[in-house]
Amino acid sequence: MEKIKFFSKDTDVNEKSILIRLDFNVPINKKKISDTTRIDFVIPFLKSLSDNKAKVIILSHLGRPNGKKIKEMSLYPIFQYLKKKIGEIVFFLDDEINVNLKNKISNFKYGDIVLLENIRYYKEEIDNNEKFAKVLASLGDIYINDAFSCCHRKQASIHEIAKQINSCFAGPLLKKELSSINMILEDKKKPITCILGGSKISTKIKIINNLVKTAQNICLVGAMANNFFLYQGHKVGKSLIEKNTKKLIEEIYSNAQEFDCKISVPIDCIVSKNFTEIGNKKNIDEIDNEDIVLDIGPKTLDNLIKKIESSKTILWNGPAGYFENSHFAEGTNQIAKKISSLTAQGRILSVVGGGDTVSAINNISQKLKFTHLSTAGGAFLEFLEGKDLPGLDVLK
Repeated sequence: MEKIKFFSKDTDVNEKSILIRLDFNVPINKKKISDTTRIDFVIPFLKSLSDNKAKVIILSHLGRPNGKKIKEMSLYPIFQYLKKKIGEIVFFLDDEINVNLKNKISNFKYGDIVLLENIRYYKEEIDNNEKFAKVLASLGDIYINDAFSCCHRKQASIHEIAKQINSCFAGPLLKKELSSINMILEDKKKPITCILGGSKISTKIKIINNLVKTAQNICLVGAMANNFFLYQGHKVGKSLIEKNTKKLIEEIYSNAQEFDCKISVPIDCIVSKNFTEIGNKKNIDEIDNEDIVLDIGPKTLDNLIKKIESSKTILWNGPAGYFENSHFAEGTNQIAKKISSLTAQGRILSVVGGGDTVSAINNISQKLKFTHLSTAGGAFLEFLEGKDLPGLDVLK
């Protein structure tokens, strides 16, 4: 981390053109943004750059248009939101990204903030094209990557661009993401408890096997836990499972034993015959052939709360159940509230991340507090695996 060049308040941006890569990949329904978290996080930094008389050119994406101009994936709704929050200094430029764009941008004043159209409208972006990256680089004097969530992508506005411009930095949000994750991987304020949800063990096996080296407790919840029930000889009814997981589970238990890490799975759950009815609580050995496991049960929740209370560091990635239906959100909600409460009291350090986890937290009416709430998805998980991320490596 110390090798990465981070943007500093002392960096001179006066009358400089700043190219900044952000992640505005937010959910939009009928041209309305349903979750503005990612945008709200970066607004203070954008204002700061503008106040210091920098011309700010924003590169970002929405969805996966795969090199095609798809109207529904336009960044125009994000522009409207930014203009509402920041003011008349925000502009939208949907001109073609080519060698002539530099002249168009030169007409904007220092202090202006210019959002370019979806960078993934260009196949050259996805291909990490050198010529395209040079065109992007020509638009600015300084490049800042503040999109940690995209750093696992080897794409032009994340990777190749940093080779084409002399002055490159990681932004403040990216720095906060790395610092927060390193609290768990390096600082090691023990006991460390990791609560991991999700549906597939295969996508998180490397994360789990990396975390067992550091954590004292790993608590598996959500659909992923169903595979462990099967491994233990229990029925899971019509619950979501992943095939051929026996060897993966054995590998997890073996590594956990080597590093003295305790693996916990639910001992009871909330089940239903479908995703809409009110559920019933059952012990794991009581699940029948028609049941769908949709949340953790009260005994499991009580055990989890006790583990959280006895920890000094918490990593939480993945909801405990089908939180989209309030009947099955109790486990997730109570985990969130307990972690928030202990964080607010200064008793624990908490790092919470993953798209579904953030969505679940946003469904809770009260305001919650965490040491760090990560909006990054794939990059967050790959960094936990211990992988090198292309977007970070190029900033070293």
